[in-house]
Amino acid sequence: LVAGWGCRVITAWATSSGGCTIVQGIADCTGRWLSSVPGNLQDDTKELLLDKNTIQVLSNASLLSYCRLRHLSLPKNQLELIEPGAFLSSQGLHVLSLADNLLFTNYSLTAAALSALPALKTLNLAGNRLTEDMVSALIGNLSSLESLSVARNIIMRLDSSVFVNLTQLLELNLEKNYIFEIDQAFEGLQRLQKLNLAYNYLPCIVEFGLTQLRVLNVSNNVIEWFLALESDDLFELEVLDLSHNHLLFFPLLPRQSKLHSLLLKDNKMSFYQRLPNGTSLADVTVQFLLIDGNSTNVTTVSLWDEVCHSNLSSLHLLDMSQNQVWYLPEDFLAQMPSLTHLKLNRNCLETFHLLEGNPLAMLMELDLSQNRLVELGVEVGAKDMLPNLQLFNLSANRLRVLPPAVFTYTRKITTVDLSHNQVDLCPQPAVMSQVESPPCVDIRGVETLTHLSLASCGLRGLGGQPFQGTSLMHLDLSNNHQALSGDPRWLQDIALTLQVLSLRNTSLSSTVMDFSALSSLVCLDLSGNSLTVFPTSLGGLKLQSLDLRDNSLPALPAGVVQTPLGKSLQEVYLSRNPYNCCTLGWWDSLQQVQGLQVPDGREVTCSHSSRTWSPGMLPEPIVQSCRWQMANRALLYLVLALPTCLTLLVAFAVVFLTFKQKLLKMVKSRCGMSSPY
Repeated sequence: LVAGWGCRVITAWATSSGGCTIVQGIADCTGRWLSSVPGNLQDDTKELLLDKNTIQVLSNASLLSYCRLRHLSLPKNQLELIEPGAFLSSQGLHVLSLADNLLFTNYSLTAAALSALPALKTLNLAGNRLTEDMVSALIGNLSSLESLSVARNIIMRLDSSVFVNLTQLLELNLEKNYIFEIDQAFEGLQRLQKLNLAYNYLPCIVEFGLTQLRVLNVSNNVIEWFLALESDDLFELEVLDLSHNHLLFFPLLPRQSKLHSLLLKDNKMSFYQRLPNGTSLADVTVQFLLIDGNSTNVTTVSLWDEVCHSNLSSLHLLDMSQNQVWYLPEDFLAQMPSLTHLKLNRNCLETFHLLEGNPLAMLMELDLSQNRLVELGVEVGAKDMLPNLQLFNLSANRLRVLPPAVFTYTRKITTVDLSHNQVDLCPQPAVMSQVESPPCVDIRGVETLTHLSLASCGLRGLGGQPFQGTSLMHLDLSNNHQALSGDPRWLQDIALTLQVLSLRNTSLSSTVMDFSALSSLVCLDLSGNSLTVFPTSLGGLKLQSLDLRDNSLPALPAGVVQTPLGKSLQEVYLSRNPYNCCTLGWWDSLQQVQGLQVPDGREVTCSHSSRTWSPGMLPEPIVQSCRWQMANRALLYLVLALPTCLTLLVAFAVVFLTFKQKLLKMVKSRCGMSSPY
């Protein structure tokens, strides 16, 4: 009982010390404006978090009370000095984070302090304005380090002396420095597996020979060449990121590696064996002059067939988007039988050929968007193309037609993007006729297809059930001004499955379409059309999102919030419509709906007397004017109706008095009764 009470007293006292929170040996003192390390925390504290404080000096006495400390975090302080004896009582420290401080000011004394940490595994020195010499001094005696970050410093050049003692290092982060030269800096790091050199100024990488490395990130440099060492040794490399550089050629990769992800986005790559003017560079070589001190080596490389010597059989992801590729060499993809994701978007491709039994049998995603494709070639009689393909992006090309039945053999296709191509959907099954049918794309019967984008395709009507046999859930028909001009029955085949429909900018009027059959629809975009009246068929739907922007709606139905639509809506876009300031009852009702968001609510305006106003900030004179208008309108109706009613009443009285005798005789003769008069 005494021990139990004692623990409770200590916990309560420690929790209130300096405002720190203590839970199971972790003391969190983040953002407490502390100028020194609290000395009255629990003695058994294993993790101390002091991020975002104002500590300038870590003195010899700062950590005396915490002999069991394993993790110390001090990022974003004003730390300028760590005194040489600061860690003598915490030599079991495994993780130390000193990021975003001012350690450059007294780095030699701080280096002496760090040398007293024989068990340190992880060290973060990012953002301390350190040069390569400072870094070398700080880590010179930390042979136990496994993870080191010196990102966001001012390192410019690396040589073999900087990391010479880090024989256990597994991960090294050097991103966002000013490194322009590396001279055998990593050769001694025999256990290094992850190296991050992103956001530096490296102009090239030649004779790459780090066989033990698994992940190399050199993105966002100015690299023009990547040449691996000519060797038959097996490289452990799995991920290579060369994106956002100035690569002129496909990188010359190791002959043997475990590479599964190759990222080459946003470079200047092309292939040069065949040039547009008909010339060939197949036999042309390039010579590299390598100068190392007093020695000079000349390396001769044939850049146009060397790629064939690399074993890429394990490659799963190849991203060559945003380059200058206008063709792929023959058998280029044949080296990649395991490829599942291929990104060739934003290049200059004019043709792309799909061959039966080609190496793309495992491909799941193919992105050919934003090229110059006029043709998608298919081998005659091919019946086994892209059997595992799920996503096919062909948007923003120059296609007018696809090979017949191209989707028939893609047994798992779910998403197709044909937007920004001048294509038409096949209106009906092929008919034997001498008259040749116009080119079209046939997606009928593709049962697995759930997402289809046909935005800006210049569609001319959708007759003949173009979606028959599909299970579309997402359909984008936006920016097709004539798409809805045909028979509207095209919706029947997908009415039960369709969940998201975009009809933005399709010249839709209020009377064209009936949405009542779309029972599964949850998101509908009707923006940019000519709606003058809210479609009544929407009232019975249970939409979650509705976009009515850029139409000609003067108002929404007053009782819209009482319909199934009003009860299910979670967001609605309403701006850029000519709403009437005097008929805003629907707006007030929407504001009361629980959970309904109007993301563009601040942009919604109404008109009154040739001026626009915000519905929630109408001046009182306008409110009164609207009330008078409504009252005057009711009075006007009364004034117009009263003379009509009086005229009809007088006319009836005149007719009755004129024909009174005849009417009475007629009644008497029909009823057979004697008259009392």
